[in-house]
Amino acid sequence: MDEDDEAGFDDFVTTQTDALLRYGYVLTGNPHDAADLLQEALVRLCGAWPRVRRKDSPHSYVRTTMARLHISVWRRRRREHLIGEPPERVHHEVFPPDEDQGLWEELAALPRRQRAVLVLRYYEQLSDAEIAKVLGISSGTVRSQAFRGLNKLRSSLSSSPATHRSMR
Repeated sequence: MDEDDEAGFDDFVTTQTDALLRYGYVLTGNPHDAADLLQEALVRLCGAWPRVRRKDSPHSYVRTTMARLHISVWRRRRREHLIGEPPERVHHEVFPPDEDQGLWEELAALPRRQRAVLVLRYYEQLSDAEIAKVLGISSGTVRSQAFRGLNKLRSSLSSSPATHRSMR
C-alpha cells in the first residue's frame, strides 16, 4: 500500500470504527465478539483497500464482510465447549439503553441466521434481495427467517414479566 492508500485507510478506520462496532454488536449480541468480527473485517479490508477504495464503498464492503464472517459459523461444524461454571454476564452501557435491554437480550437469544436477517432488515434497512446476497441464501429463506425471528421476539417479549410491568 502506498502512502496515500495508507492514509486513506487510517482515516476510514478512525471515522468508521464506532459505527461498525455497533453494527457488529447488533449482529453478535456480544461486545467482545463484535470487536473480533470488526478486527477480522478490517484486516481483510486492509488487504483489499486499493481496489475497494477505487471501486466500491469501503463501508459497505466491511459490513458485508462482517455479516459473511458472522454467518460462516453456521456453515462450520458446531463444537460444544463444556465448562464447570457459567460465565458471568457483564452489562456494557456503551451500547443499547436500559429501557430497550429486554429487546436486545431477546434478539441476542435468537438463532444466528434469524438475528442476522433481522439486523440487516431493520438496522441496516436492506431489502430481502440485498440480504439474500449478503448472506448467500435465497430471498425465500430471508423471508422465512425474518418471519420466524419476529414471531419468536413477539412471543418472548409479550410473555416476559418486564414487558407486562412497562405496559401498565
